[in-house]
Amino acid sequence: MAEVLLFHHAQGLTAGCEAFADRLRAAGHVVHLPDLYEGRTFSGLADGVAHAEEEIGFETIIERGRQAADELPGELVYAGMSLGVLPAQSLAQTRPGARGALLLHGCVPPSALGSPWPPGLPAQIHLMEGDEVGAEDLDAARALAGEVPGAELFLYAGDAHLFTDRSLPAYDAAAAALVEERVLRFLG
Repeated sequence: MAEVLLFHHAQGLTAGCEAFADRLRAAGHVVHLPDLYEGRTFSGLADGVAHAEEEIGFETIIERGRQAADELPGELVYAGMSLGVLPAQSLAQTRPGARGALLLHGCVPPSALGSPWPPGLPAQIHLMEGDEVGAEDLDAARALAGEVPGAELFLYAGDAHLFTDRSLPAYDAAAAALVEERVLRFLG
């Protein structure tokens, strides 16, 4: 059993994010899912990104993630969906005791977060090959997977961004099931 701190994507804490967390819980894992948007959700990705970038700020998103982690033990797997990769990856790289990182729909160059990747910290990165929203993330993911022992990059056919969120039009049931299978193996 793993304890996971999962951060939602730019559209907020959607029913699809909750469902993903519930599937991990059903497999016996403890999953914490803080609401970085304080109850707000957005029907479109662009609106959610604008909210994060212009109204809250990416640094505040990362700080809210740190605050959520402060209430929990250090031995966590940090997971993020798209925008949620920012606090998840930041915590995985800087908080003592991290057990792993699950980066869904995004990846940031470790240097952009101000610290190197911790030696021995495993990671899984899940992206769609043709995702135009995450095109820069794909380059960062390839670099991380190529440089860090224990980092795995999984690419899925298609061009959707938030393909694991069953409450959104981008949902891809087959790809999401494969992500879930691989994530559960990682957590095991």
